[in-house]
Amino acid sequence: MRGTRILSLLAAFSLLGLGAAGAASVYLIERRAHSHKAHDHASHHHASRGALPSAAFPNERLSDVPCEDGTAGPFACDGIDLLSFVPLDEFRGVDDQAVLGGGTSDLWGWTDPETDDEYVIIGKTNGTAFFRVTNPKNPVYLGEIPNTAAAQLIWHDIKVYEDHAFIVSESNPHGMRVFDLTRLRGVTEPQIFLEDVRYPLNWAAHNIAINEETGYAYIVGGNEGIVVPDHCSSGLHMVDIRDPMLPLFAGCYTGDGYVHDTQCVVYRGPDTAHHDKEVCFNSSEDQVSIVDVTDKSNPIVLGRLTYNRSNYTHQGWLTEDQSHFLLGDEGDEQNFAMNTRTLILDVSDLDAPVLRGEHFGTTRAIDHNMYVLGRLVYQSNYRAGLRVLDTARVDEGLLSEVAFIDTLPGANTATFFGTWSNYPYFESGTIAMSGMDEGLFLVKVRPEVFEELEQLDAEGG
Repeated sequence: MRGTRILSLLAAFSLLGLGAAGAASVYLIERRAHSHKAHDHASHHHASRGALPSAAFPNERLSDVPCEDGTAGPFACDGIDLLSFVPLDEFRGVDDQAVLGGGTSDLWGWTDPETDDEYVIIGKTNGTAFFRVTNPKNPVYLGEIPNTAAAQLIWHDIKVYEDHAFIVSESNPHGMRVFDLTRLRGVTEPQIFLEDVRYPLNWAAHNIAINEETGYAYIVGGNEGIVVPDHCSSGLHMVDIRDPMLPLFAGCYTGDGYVHDTQCVVYRGPDTAHHDKEVCFNSSEDQVSIVDVTDKSNPIVLGRLTYNRSNYTHQGWLTEDQSHFLLGDEGDEQNFAMNTRTLILDVSDLDAPVLRGEHFGTTRAIDHNMYVLGRLVYQSNYRAGLRVLDTARVDEGLLSEVAFIDTLPGANTATFFGTWSNYPYFESGTIAMSGMDEGLFLVKVRPEVFEELEQLDAEGG
């Protein structure tokens, strides 16, 4: 999700002496065409979010609720247990409901290399919250970094490198905030933290990716303000973070115009001509671009791909062998009346990516962030919760759903309620999920799901 157009409105209201509350009244009519695109952007209407759409939703903590007979407490499920749920009201802080329908957004995880404690860092409208989740059935809220920006918007994004969290937000002015996560050791009571370093940005930003192998951060979706645009024109704003306490500007990629999300890797996939190059796979609203960013002063476009029934090219992730890029379009379910669609891009030739197939889910829910671990894709689908897909037949352009937990009871319609993102990379198998209006979920795929996959492999299925 992005708030580019909202920020322009907020800046205008600021000049008129009005605050975010005044801007909220016109939030639903904000639209702005990007200078690099020929079409109007899809608007993402969140101002109408307020009360939870289901009266069945719990308003207190849940703990240790196994998936039995198709449900885990109030949640439909198959193969995924609910370890715990923490309602947003427990860590909301200052009431943010009046701020454009405030709630949670993205999240990421960190494992302390000294103690093996596991932590969740979760964005919310008025800050960034921390939880110790070493015991996932009893997560401990440790406090937050407040969002001190004048314009407070729901969108926050976090990634981790070398025991530091790097946080961006569409709230303005926010910049990229760097926080030493080792400061969480020994914390037992909630407290207010301040960041260690703030990397200034001319304007706010939507998202951040980090290549942990090279030590570079890629800030994307730098929004164009009324007076001063992001100097990377909303594309890849590259930052050297090898010294996390001294982030240094490294270069820009502006060839796509606005980049909404990206994954940047050292490439070791099937295309041997590009081995060991640093390559970014950009989701850029109406296309996917593949860009060699090895030389930060001279990024090179390798390939581009567009596709039918495109509405908003949102986010994707590589399979672990880097042969395929799995892509979500955030607007197709609403605009083309289709079930949740995951596009399967064959990127075995980086210079000529092709659409290999499309996977359609069982509901109309809008897909959001997805991540790959091993052979499985962990996909957040707003109203339909977490969907786990198997990539065993990805070469044939096929995916198959093997488990799910639907964390928002009620109809799985194509609306912007529910699960925003997930983090599946904890060694313990705990998966963290952010529910926009709901709070923090910790879940785990049941062992029999993996056993069944192994059995299928053994049978050649």
